[in-house]
Amino acid sequence: MGKLSDDLTFIATRLMLAVDKSEILKITNELSDCIGQLIEKEQFYNGTSQKKETAAWFLKFTEKEISKMPKSFKKEFRTDGCTARITKRRSGKNTFIYEIRYRRNGYNVSASSKDLAEAKKKFIEALKTAQPVQKNAPTLSTPKNFAAFAKYYFETFRRRKVATLTFKLDTARLKKNILPYFGEIPIEDITPIACQKLLDSILAEGHGKTADEVYSLLNGIFKSAIAHGIIERNPLAIVLHTPHERQNGKALTLAEEKTLIETVTRTRYATAIALALYAGLRPNEIPTAQIEGPFIVAVNSKRKTKRIEYKKIPITPMLRPFITEEPFTFPSYNRLRLKIGEILPNHKLYDLRTTFYTRCKEYDVADAARDEFVGHSLGALGNAYTDLSDEYLLKEAEKLAAWEISLKNVPQNVPQNDEKTSD
Repeated sequence: MGKLSDDLTFIATRLMLAVDKSEILKITNELSDCIGQLIEKEQFYNGTSQKKETAAWFLKFTEKEISKMPKSFKKEFRTDGCTARITKRRSGKNTFIYEIRYRRNGYNVSASSKDLAEAKKKFIEALKTAQPVQKNAPTLSTPKNFAAFAKYYFETFRRRKVATLTFKLDTARLKKNILPYFGEIPIEDITPIACQKLLDSILAEGHGKTADEVYSLLNGIFKSAIAHGIIERNPLAIVLHTPHERQNGKALTLAEEKTLIETVTRTRYATAIALALYAGLRPNEIPTAQIEGPFIVAVNSKRKTKRIEYKKIPITPMLRPFITEEPFTFPSYNRLRLKIGEILPNHKLYDLRTTFYTRCKEYDVADAARDEFVGHSLGALGNAYTDLSDEYLLKEAEKLAAWEISLKNVPQNVPQNDEKTSD
């Protein structure tokens, strides 16, 4: 059966003779890798050319792949030598599906793709949102007071519906703006006038956006209470609430951009800010960024399908100095937000993405390429029939070379515009 088969026999012999636990673990991983290679080369099929419908083996991840995993899984896959089970199933005459599954410590995580590398990438992304299954957990009755029910709704339903960062921000709003007001009041005792007073008090403080968010969260909680049979009507049904007029992001001037870049260069904020400014990534997409050849590839967080979708942005000369190595490490969202406000008081973190979009328009990047860079939908028909080539995207990105020239021509130490902007 060739060299791989001989290697398998040799490794199995070493395993039988090993006595040290760490040595046994090391040899077991080698054995797993060897079996996987044999199955891939179809040498377990009696030397025939017939292709088996299903094959399975254990998959060991590289150190680089492990570095991209959540902290809670790194120890298991690195120190404990943990592996995941991979299954290869026929999906057509000459095509196969690779499914990677991990079942351990209460977790059941899986991902699949026709491409093994893509399956591994999806599996690592799935680990980031994985939750352990609690076996034999007691069945509890649905809580009836507001605080307990709101927490139950968040943990049971809302966590699955929204992105991780959105859930974190929503939880903060619940604790700060809603729970202190309603507390332990039974949900059935909450009246429309009580909801109206809460929203009016937030608006009176000038926080229109917060009022919108609180209204949306309350609406979700009350609808869930109706679905659970706790109340019959939504207290918000007659509440008067007009969404505040939201202002779009404000692009940085070239002078402000130069001030920002000169301030953060060679600091721990540099890479994250550069990815937002020169790749147009949303704040919650920055932690997903990876280098793939001449591109930055990141999760497109605005897709509403269940499957993970990615977008790719060419690495321009302005971005290149900030992404010299992987894996990336980033400050928290809150620290990034505060740093932007410290350097440019009239701007917020999302304005960096607005700046990238604006520069693409100013330097005549084609609409299709620009929308691909920032992850905008082309519409159902456009998404179905548009598949832009890497060559085209790289060619369009070359137009941004004029951006770098313009930035270099900005004089040093230009005073910042002190004009205030509204919330």
